[in-house]
Amino acid sequence: MEDYDVIIIGSGVGGSVTARRLAENGARVLILERGDFVPREPENWSVDTVFFQKKYKAKDTWLDRKGNLFDPGACYNVGGSTKFYGAALFRLRERDFETLEHKGGVSPAWPMSYSEMEPYYDEAERMFRVHGDDTGDKTAPHRNGPYPFGPVPSEPIVAHLADRLRSQSISPSAMPSGVNSGTAGSCILCRTCDGFPCKIGQKNDAETCALEPALATGRVDLKTRTFARRIVLSGDGRKVEAVEVEEKGETKRYSALLFVVSCNAVNSAALLLRSSSSAAPTGVANSSDVVGRHYMVHNQTALMGLSHRINSTTFQKTLAINDWYFGDKDFPWPMGHMQMLGKLQGGMLTANVPYLPRFLGNEMARHGMDWIALSEDLPDPNNRVTLEGGQIKLAVTLNNMEGHLELVKRMKRALQRAGYPIVVTKSLVAHATAHQSGTVRMGSDPATSALDQYCRTWDHPNLFVIDASFFPSSAAVNPALTIAAQALRASDHMLATDFKKSA
Repeated sequence: MEDYDVIIIGSGVGGSVTARRLAENGARVLILERGDFVPREPENWSVDTVFFQKKYKAKDTWLDRKGNLFDPGACYNVGGSTKFYGAALFRLRERDFETLEHKGGVSPAWPMSYSEMEPYYDEAERMFRVHGDDTGDKTAPHRNGPYPFGPVPSEPIVAHLADRLRSQSISPSAMPSGVNSGTAGSCILCRTCDGFPCKIGQKNDAETCALEPALATGRVDLKTRTFARRIVLSGDGRKVEAVEVEEKGETKRYSALLFVVSCNAVNSAALLLRSSSSAAPTGVANSSDVVGRHYMVHNQTALMGLSHRINSTTFQKTLAINDWYFGDKDFPWPMGHMQMLGKLQGGMLTANVPYLPRFLGNEMARHGMDWIALSEDLPDPNNRVTLEGGQIKLAVTLNNMEGHLELVKRMKRALQRAGYPIVVTKSLVAHATAHQSGTVRMGSDPATSALDQYCRTWDHPNLFVIDASFFPSSAAVNPALTIAAQALRASDHMLATDFKKSA
């Protein structure tokens, strides 16, 4: 068996960025991935294949709060969910790291400040070749310099909408986007980016930006179709000794100096809970009883503005609005964030709204301008991941909806004033798992958190959890860039402490 310094479970953004950073600094790394590579093939850009046949989704079911089975739409593959994301790579705002009062409750402070994360945000943006320009974004956090690349330009119809919004004193800004357009590469700015895998490899996901460079070092091994069943502790429970996996029908164990769990918020919590033993009766890293708790997703609503004009836009995901992020004079609490969706196509609408006739979905898509509203979901200890007979159970009760509804109301009115008299909305909160976070939270107190500010577990010094489960709060923007930045920060901490000690 090979000797490894670090074993990483999961190849999404947290796992792959960690692997790259450690390997480029001399560490020997093994990545265990339960899925396989997403093939580059013509079907990558097929609406029928992706949205109706769901070829690339995992065949997995979870239990909801009432004990009913549902399909979480999980992606178990190399690169994790970033293979299918819309490549929106936002920084959290400075105030997102602080205690923030909402209409529906309080969002807790993080154990570090934005200024401590800022240099790692800079690096993460370079790693993922982010295109952007936050000029005009009133909530944009401090930056040490411009984005690595300029913004993806809006097509004429979207640019016209931006002008109509500005006439209402609304400030749309460029979407920070991880696509290789312009001088960065050969992205063709197609309609099949948001929600689709990229068959030409020009979307900057965890595989292309982090895993491939990690493998190129020669110090990283990747095992696919290898499911981590449990984490094995030493007799006194202080140290992780091995990870037990199912690989090609066999049960095996792999050992290393350090272990990193990066399976996503639900599955990382499930792995830690599934690993309970006499040394850790409530689960690994769970002496505080927070593992699985404080599950968060964003409160989400899709909006489609309809007019008589045909929307001929191809690459639509170029604008964001943060005017109401922290509230306004009429509602002085945070509301959240607006961003454009990738251009919806008729078949995509029909797949998500089964009772909608396909011809009507096609017509709506031809005339529609597509947005999504994202608002903060507050951490609630009773919103949690548990195991029931080995099955994942996700019990969630919605919260903090007042601000979200205010956000949707303002955006709906803005679209109508901009020339889209009909605005159709669809809530996306039922069984939501996109942007999941929070189940293995970090903090400053071992009694109320599972991780320290570097994602090291309080209970087991050689175990880290690096994915969105470390989030103490969800904020209201996409989590991917923050996961990448924290992965770099946590990796540097390992290199300065664990590897320095063992050198």
